Amino acid sequence: MIKKIILLVVVLVLLNMIFGKKLEKQIKPNAQKQKVIVLLDWFPNTNHTGIYVARDKGYFSTENLEVKILQPGEGENNQIVAAGKADFGISSQESVIQARVAEIPLVSIGAIIQHNTSAFASLEKSGIKTVKDFEGKRYGGWGSPIEETVIKAVMNESGGDYSKVKNITIGETDFFKTIGRDSDFQWIFYGWDGIEATRRGIKLNTIMLKDLNPILDYYTPVIVTNENNIKNHKELVAKFMKAVAKGYEFSIMNPKEASQILINAAPESNKELVKESQIYLSREYRSDAKKWGIQKEIVWKRYAQWLYDQKLIEKMIDVNAAFTNEFLK
Repeated sequence: MIKKIILLVVVLVLLNMIFGKKLEKQIKPNAQKQKVIVLLDWFPNTNHTGIYVARDKGYFSTENLEVKILQPGEGENNQIVAAGKADFGISSQESVIQARVAEIPLVSIGAIIQHNTSAFASLEKSGIKTVKDFEGKRYGGWGSPIEETVIKAVMNESGGDYSKVKNITIGETDFFKTIGRDSDFQWIFYGWDGIEATRRGIKLNTIMLKDLNPILDYYTPVIVTNENNIKNHKELVAKFMKAVAKGYEFSIMNPKEASQILINAAPESNKELVKESQIYLSREYRSDAKKWGIQKEIVWKRYAQWLYDQKLIEKMIDVNAAFTNEFLK
């Protein structure tokens, strides 16, 4: 009897050793996660929600990625990404084109918002309802050459006289502190300042750029990486974009929960604005596209050509090298 008991114990120990090792292999954590840096273009806002959702929901972790999201610091964000000091970043079609002209190897890999949601905005009492009404008014801008060119172009098309507009550089200031005081109209992203104006009960006149000319319906913002990643680290880019796409698709379907994830990640943000902005942008991320992130060649070609025609860039670029849909599966 004792021999049988001893034999049983030995068998159980052996079985535990065999199956215990198999189980250990099954539950053994994945290999060390690949660290990834994402550089934002501004403070955390609803343009970025899908990235934060991907991190919070474990979509990055599923792809064995450990993603660190950084706000912009000193230095040119596009150059930092192009140089590989950050793996991915947030930029715009305009910036990518300008980078490519300067032979900076930046590539757009996804449109965060399918259509341009920026607008010229003014207080309702200003009486600015069309671009021709810009005559005799003060434009408050960042001081970028493209601002003057765009305003001049759309005014010319409407029969307006751009020489009657006073350009004032106000920089990156609070729209609500400067509009009507330092300037009569400004260029805003409707999904942020436009939504906040409605929330505050401030009546604005807004002129959407995409409604003025199809050429101005370009991609802003976009997700970018560098050519080295595109050519030599395809698996990394594919994993990252798979997770990010899931993050934005989740945000499209669940704006309330998505906004709370962003608020939790950036508790200093205006919580009510984030919630309202998220409702608006969740409809705009994919809009009429078949899937989130898709970019069209025609949008890249016509905007690059327009920039060239307006002498804002010194040469045309190969737009097919400037963007790709390869990683949107």
